[in-house]
Amino acid sequence: MSDPISCAKAREQLAMLLYVELSFEEEERVESHLDQCAACREALGRERVLHQAFDNVEITPSPSLLFECREDLRAGLLAEDSTRHPARSGWWERLVDAITLNPSAGWLRPAGALTFVALGFFAARVLPVGNFGPRGEYAPRGLADASRVRNVAPISNGLVEIVLDETRQRTISGRPDDDQIRTLLLAAANDPSDPGLRAETVDIFTSRAQTAEFRGALIFAVQHDQNAGVRMKAIEGLKPFVAQPMVRSALAQVLLSDANPGLRTRAIDLLIGTDEHNVDRQMIGTLQEVMERGEKLGYVRERCRRVLESMNASIETY
Repeated sequence: MSDPISCAKAREQLAMLLYVELSFEEEERVESHLDQCAACREALGRERVLHQAFDNVEITPSPSLLFECREDLRAGLLAEDSTRHPARSGWWERLVDAITLNPSAGWLRPAGALTFVALGFFAARVLPVGNFGPRGEYAPRGLADASRVRNVAPISNGLVEIVLDETRQRTISGRPDDDQIRTLLLAAANDPSDPGLRAETVDIFTSRAQTAEFRGALIFAVQHDQNAGVRMKAIEGLKPFVAQPMVRSALAQVLLSDANPGLRTRAIDLLIGTDEHNVDRQMIGTLQEVMERGEKLGYVRERCRRVLESMNASIETY
């Protein structure tokens, strides 16, 4: 029989358990512990919900980042190859140098240039129609001059007005569920340089959070936005949906790890509600973890303690 492990050790390995990355012996020890520990089973449930939330978030790297990564990879491969093969005299190696425009290719460099022309021709046929802005961002055709979204605001009749920075500013309007408007709104919500723009966009999402895509953007903002004001707006937008597992998982993450005490206070208010005697039992593990970490915010700690006592649950985890 496997040696028993502590709660702390078991929780460290929950993510690896879900990804099936543990060895047979490790998996057996963790599962034996889970069979005997309700708190860790609840922690596993929260971890599973969090993983599902991550799986639902799709992040597309920018073309500029892809270019930099490819350049770094090419430089690394060339450095390794130069170590293993100091002299590149074969015709295949010289053709590779020609395609990558290596000066050592000699007379084959024109062949490399022709290869790039052919690649450009086929890429024009295969890649989606659009343009890349000066910072590498992609803009669909019709927004060729757009470098970024400058401002968003709701207007009458349920429309949204979006101001774009181009060679000159241009304003377009449409309903938030229109493909082009939705794409621009989601881009604005992820603009890392303008928290005011992100806050305005979150306000628009709040009134339309019944749409799964906009609600997912609010959850992402709660978990990842660097500005506390934006995170608070996103939390308020999710208030009507606090019973949904993904929303509760995001709020539990705020309660456990957000650096802003106001956000942790708001998160526990929404998670517990007005009836402290009728809390979802899945919350017990989260509240115990808050207590175990020595939460310094008296209000949050006191609410956790009252709920745990009302449910005859231990203040500590085991």
